[in-house]
Amino acid sequence: MSGHLFHAPFIDVHPNFKLYGVFERTKNLAEKKYPNIKTFRSLEDLLQDDAIELVIVNTPNITHYNFTKKIIEAGKHVVVEKPFTVTSKEAEELIALAEKHHVKLSVYHNRRWDSDFKTVRKILNEEKLGEIIEAEFHFDRFEPNLSYKTHKETPTEGVGCLYDLGSHLIDQALQLFGMPNSVFASLNSFRKASKVDDYFDVKLFYNSHYVTLKSSYFVREPHLAYSIHGTNGSFVKSKGDIQEAELQKEVKPNTENWGVEPESEKGLLHIIKNGESIKELIPTEKGDYMAYYEGIYNAIRNNKPLPVTAEEATNVIRIIEASIKSNNLKRVIDL
Repeated sequence: MSGHLFHAPFIDVHPNFKLYGVFERTKNLAEKKYPNIKTFRSLEDLLQDDAIELVIVNTPNITHYNFTKKIIEAGKHVVVEKPFTVTSKEAEELIALAEKHHVKLSVYHNRRWDSDFKTVRKILNEEKLGEIIEAEFHFDRFEPNLSYKTHKETPTEGVGCLYDLGSHLIDQALQLFGMPNSVFASLNSFRKASKVDDYFDVKLFYNSHYVTLKSSYFVREPHLAYSIHGTNGSFVKSKGDIQEAELQKEVKPNTENWGVEPESEKGLLHIIKNGESIKELIPTEKGDYMAYYEGIYNAIRNNKPLPVTAEEATNVIRIIEASIKSNNLKRVIDL
């Protein structure tokens, strides 16, 4: 799904990229949609092709480290699907290796370009809420059945809701608030026969405020995706980004009105201003996953900063590791 939905469509329509080839061990699914590409039967064959400059790793989480290491050693730039790696130690090794081989290494934390999150970031940048006291982010679903993707349900390292959906929320929280001082987390499995976590409640402790990150596969009526409360008031916002839904419908990301949420999904700002209570519906920013690949192009061709650095993605893994440790020991973990 990652390659089909979140990467190939953007590479295909971006004028400065060429979708050149795909590694598929036995099938030819990519060729059916993109008949001009090459199909590689092994990573080794792909890496021997000198025409390839950038490789996107969107395989099961447990394989990210080994695949990315081989690609870097072949002297090619890399985009790795989130989560970056299973452990922060693996992430640090890849960062050092990329520096040694002078290649660009980035992680696909695309949810920074969700319309809803961009709107939250804008409100916080405008400092309308005063000093932040508390924030709560949700990424919920109603999926009581196990996934048909067996690698997502097999209890191995790097599997479960915290790595899957949690990496999105953690990255967003770190973008807004930086690294916390400590972490407390609860993980659980509620689906029948589930062997991996499908629920998490992660609390990040900062000097002056708290951030709660939650996800469950048993939320039929969704919570607000973002609730932020400060000394001047509150901002609340639904999870309204439409980009994934549009990609599932095979809508190309260069179409008119791409990433524009319905008017009904506006966020609510409720603050005190000059002693008066003011409620205001806030227009939603435009979602734009293409901005990530525009950033990758500029990083490779023009040596501009990467849109997501490997160091930033490593901090996400550090929070995941601390959360797992906290759940196991039933205590707050200092960072």
